[in-house]
Amino acid sequence: MALGLPSVNIVFKQEGITAIERGERGIVALVLKDSDALGGHTVYDITDCPEELSEENRRYVIDALIGNTNAPLRVELFVVENLESENLTNALNYFENTKFDYICSPYFTSQNNTEVATWVKALRDNEGVMVKAVLANTTADHEGIINFATDNIVTAHKTYKTAEFTPRIAGLIAGTSLKIATTYANIPEVTSVPYEKKNATAEKVGEGKLVIFKQSGQYRIARGVNSLTTTSEVKGEAFQKIKLVDIMDLMTNDIRQTCHKSYIGKYANSYDNKCILMTAIEGYLDQLVLDGLIERNTVKVEIDMEAQKAYLKSLGINISEMREQEIKEYNTRDKVFIAIKCRILDAIEEINLRVFI
Repeated sequence: MALGLPSVNIVFKQEGITAIERGERGIVALVLKDSDALGGHTVYDITDCPEELSEENRRYVIDALIGNTNAPLRVELFVVENLESENLTNALNYFENTKFDYICSPYFTSQNNTEVATWVKALRDNEGVMVKAVLANTTADHEGIINFATDNIVTAHKTYKTAEFTPRIAGLIAGTSLKIATTYANIPEVTSVPYEKKNATAEKVGEGKLVIFKQSGQYRIARGVNSLTTTSEVKGEAFQKIKLVDIMDLMTNDIRQTCHKSYIGKYANSYDNKCILMTAIEGYLDQLVLDGLIERNTVKVEIDMEAQKAYLKSLGINISEMREQEIKEYNTRDKVFIAIKCRILDAIEEINLRVFI
């Protein structure tokens, strides 16, 4: 009889219980240009901001710390003299080893944006590092890139160009609870943005652009979308929503990190231990159901039969006459193939009313 994986169960349960709390406050990675305070800094509030920074740069840090329903957990700051190739590479290398959720800069050029978008895509798609970027006017067609596209944003102290407002947008997203969307999020300090008709705003949203518009007398995020416009069977419409991608990323990070810390290399790869691991993951997801992030009765964790069959075939094993249970229990050496199915809850974004008198 298997002894089980008690530490895995406990860690997964703890991760599930704290998921909402951790999802309330994200981390902004901010790249600034300045002649002083070069290198990395961690900023929890403005008192942590390097005094050597210019007033303009301190303002960008303040913008990133404003948030939405909450302030971001912190801003991870990296200061360079300029954003030529070597300095940008140094900044990105620094952030590869620094925990963050959204990277941005008021100084990124279109060339910088292309490089950062490529870097974020590679981290997400190739290395499983679920970070994102808020970039100005960057058509990336990817769930990891938020394409912010509003210009001439007027506030009491400054009129912002698109790139200059990305720290505010990154902080707003990072400070939005996982239970709600950034759609219609109010940005109270904004007093004006260029006017455009409703259908023009809707068209931009359809093009994967995050924009600010005026609604009910306040300036708000029109809809919380990322730059993904080309959907597929692998990446459906859910991947276009900032809220849903944030929850997917939380789940991916929690499950992967817990497996790395508490499972890999610590237990025999028996079918019994695989089942206990799947039960632990299901328990974590059930907590997200209780937290209102996942729809009830949609959670299913099981052996990924498609991947398992493909692996056994690659070893030259004839599975044509095996029963399904035999395939599930077959020795997969050091590999574990698990499929997780669930339905993430979106926020209310459209209300259709019919009034009868």
